Amino acid sequence: MHKDEFKTLPLSVIEFLNYMSVIKNKSELTVLEYASDLRLFFRFLLIYRKKVDESTDFDSINISDIGLDMIETVSIQDAYAFLSYCRNVRKNDAASRARKASALRAYFKYMSINTKQIDENPLQELESPKAKKALPKYLTLEESINLLNSIDGKFKERDYCIIALFLNCGLRLSELVGLNYGDIRSDNSMRVTGKGNKERIIYLNEMCVNAINEYMKVRPVEGVKDKNALFLSSRLSRISPKTVQHIVKTFLDKAGLGDQGFSTHKLRHTAATLMYQQGNVDVLLIKEILGHENLATTEIYTHIIDSQLKDAVASNPLNNLSKNKDITE
Repeated sequence: MHKDEFKTLPLSVIEFLNYMSVIKNKSELTVLEYASDLRLFFRFLLIYRKKVDESTDFDSINISDIGLDMIETVSIQDAYAFLSYCRNVRKNDAASRARKASALRAYFKYMSINTKQIDENPLQELESPKAKKALPKYLTLEESINLLNSIDGKFKERDYCIIALFLNCGLRLSELVGLNYGDIRSDNSMRVTGKGNKERIIYLNEMCVNAINEYMKVRPVEGVKDKNALFLSSRLSRISPKTVQHIVKTFLDKAGLGDQGFSTHKLRHTAATLMYQQGNVDVLLIKEILGHENLATTEIYTHIIDSQLKDAVASNPLNNLSKNKDITE
């Protein structure tokens, strides 16, 4: 869902999204996901309540005029019927349905407690689907090296730099795409803006510094549409998440790893795993580097100092790989 579509939502939903963005400081991606989930719920509700004929094109159902008269009649049974529809009709997995349940709980809490537009919160006891817990999927050291060695082509310096940052620093996709030229600092550290617009500093190891330097030698200067963006697309605008995903998939395929379910997020898992298993880095340092919100603000981590964070990233075994050799072979 795009921000331009917010005007098609009920007024109370628009106000809720503004609250989540401005007061709760949720990321733009999270706000867009909430918007999409709530739009889906209210479209479903109109059909479920037989306010709209079932033969109506689902994506064209107008929900902009839904008011408090309907919102205050929503029950927990409606919510579970919606989650059942998401599973049986839309084939959403447990994680996706859990996110939708979270969006519903947040919205109705806002309506009942934060703004008191409705008397009671009907979804206070709404439970989330239980997702199967699976071990994080990651590349081995050998597979990581093969992936880096597979990178070539017209944009090899850029693509190598992108994958090197994923594998060494454990960035989220949104964090990498959001990197600005000015986020690379003179002390070989990098400012990263994570979830909820929270910033953290990651110290770059030699491999990442070399990769960035090589990329900056060929990064376009003339005709650039977003001069702040670190990574540029072939159209000289900020590179998109979809393009980065395509880059990663292309070279995973070339390295013979394309059929194993790897993705940009799995490269983030790989960075953490390599540092922990082969770099002997303390797990608390790794969680600080990855920017896990539930740990970063805990007092127990106040003893973590910059030098430790710098040493942690430097301990990634990929740092021992000669960058120049890989990118030119």
